[in-house]
Amino acid sequence: MSQSQPPSPTAGSVASPDLAFLAGLLADRTRAAMCLAMLDGRAWTATELARHAAVAPSTATGHLHQLVAGGLLAEERQGRHRYLRISGPATAEMIESLASHAPLQTIPVRSLADAHRRRALAHARTCYDHLAGAVAVAITDAMAERALLTWDYGPSLTETGKIWLRDLGIDDHRPRGSNRAHIRTCLDWTERRPHLAGAVGAALFQHALDDGWVTRKGTTRVVALTDTGRAVLREQLGLRDAVLNAPAC
Repeated sequence: MSQSQPPSPTAGSVASPDLAFLAGLLADRTRAAMCLAMLDGRAWTATELARHAAVAPSTATGHLHQLVAGGLLAEERQGRHRYLRISGPATAEMIESLASHAPLQTIPVRSLADAHRRRALAHARTCYDHLAGAVAVAITDAMAERALLTWDYGPSLTETGKIWLRDLGIDDHRPRGSNRAHIRTCLDWTERRPHLAGAVGAALFQHALDDGWVTRKGTTRVVALTDTGRAVLREQLGLRDAVLNAPAC
């Protein structure tokens, strides 16, 4: 059944969250695959998403229309070109969190390259605008162990943590006018443990990109640590080579 926006409340009615509507949007494997792909934070064309989900372009168009109408995706047009992306950080973090609660699928490994890509994805990847995977979880754990991060009443930076970020050249302030959480955690879908998200998680990842700690791998969500990044994380947070080094093929 096609998905559209749920009806608005009428006079004498009370509005309540329609979880079934949201669940329906993600209940289709093609739509779910498209949403997971777009957690790389980039804008995709409908053709690229059709190819990724292995469906016909006409089929992809129908699914994408539902995701845009349902508010999970945003559409951008540049001339004749149409691009789609996750509608915002909160949506991306919701999808990543749902993925962490979903049962794991058994997907056959098609090649050695495919096996390596999956290991690399679990090691370090983007989750919209912040870092996810084993490296991200290790960073979060190390920050807590060094009293840079506290879990009292939810995750928050300590004064030591704020100073540490500023010394690295990272602005930990939430942008003005933003209603985004200053700091929060995502339950990592491969590690099944939390990694840093929110405005602080995004600022840390952007700094890592700008300073050459990490590089993106092609058009995938995979992120690779550079020699500089490994040295910084080893020195600043005591991360061990077992975590820092990407898994072998």
